[in-house]
Amino acid sequence: MSSLLLLQALAPAMTVPRHHFLISPLRLASAATVPFARRFSNAASSNKPEPLLSEPDLESGLYLVSTPIGNLEDITLRALRVLKCANVILSEDTRHSGKLLQHYNIKTPLLSFHKFNEREREPTILRRLHEGEAVALISDAGTPGISDPGMELARLCATEKIPVIPIPGPSAAIAALSASGLPSNEFTFVGFLPKHARSRRDRLEISAREAATQIFYVPPHGIQQFLVDAASSFGDSRHCVVAREITKIHEEFWRGTLGEANEAFATRQPKGEITVLIEGKLISDDEIPSEDFLEHELRELTAKGYTLSAAVKLVTEATSAKKKDVYALALRLFGK
Repeated sequence: MSSLLLLQALAPAMTVPRHHFLISPLRLASAATVPFARRFSNAASSNKPEPLLSEPDLESGLYLVSTPIGNLEDITLRALRVLKCANVILSEDTRHSGKLLQHYNIKTPLLSFHKFNEREREPTILRRLHEGEAVALISDAGTPGISDPGMELARLCATEKIPVIPIPGPSAAIAALSASGLPSNEFTFVGFLPKHARSRRDRLEISAREAATQIFYVPPHGIQQFLVDAASSFGDSRHCVVAREITKIHEEFWRGTLGEANEAFATRQPKGEITVLIEGKLISDDEIPSEDFLEHELRELTAKGYTLSAAVKLVTEATSAKKKDVYALALRLFGK
């Protein structure tokens, strides 16, 4: 009875929609106990700020907040709460991120933080964190620090014993892998390849000899050259998936071999962010590579211009063979 009287006493102070002429104490009780996250989501979806009974403070620390990679609905309730309650939001592009914050009626101040100014910003950010502020970091899309700014700042915070808190969410690499149909029990995230041609080729040669699925980020203007280079290292028959515009209206998953991909994209200029996944090399876990196999791999690499030591290193990393055995074989084949 006492709780019923308390609810009736609170009723006049609560906001009641105009079309509800009567409201029961039970309904008031359920409304009063709706979790904060749900009330925040309702307010965000209606674009009308809802007054909250209390706004929980965030503990001081660096919050790495994942944001949508295309569809604005792909954001967690926890991410929304952190962005709303942080003292400042570090953003790769404040104009781009401003659209997301405006959509969810978030008024937290934005501060630009990208690869061209992160070193300059870091001392100020660290000072604010040491003073007890909660700092959120977002990228244009996906998870900060994964082929985006944030890795170095997270390292600095960890070194200085400042809490680094991940707020998990969207990631193009994981989304593409989950829907690719390629083996996902083991994978290597490579991200963007180096710009230098020799470094790109070296990285592809290493990936081509790994048994795990390989994941690359490729800019749309570079997809044709990437597929040509990949086919040269992996071979035309290796299966791949080209994922484009993930979670957006024109989402596409192209599947086939690298040879077929070169034909399909030779005259296409796709738009949007691209994730390319290539199946790993089929090598039995308990299989010891034969000497003929090792010789073939060494000859193939040296024919492509690799030094003897570089070829030995690549073959050793890609197989279960011992380095000393591969090196001894290389010396017998090619001399010093």
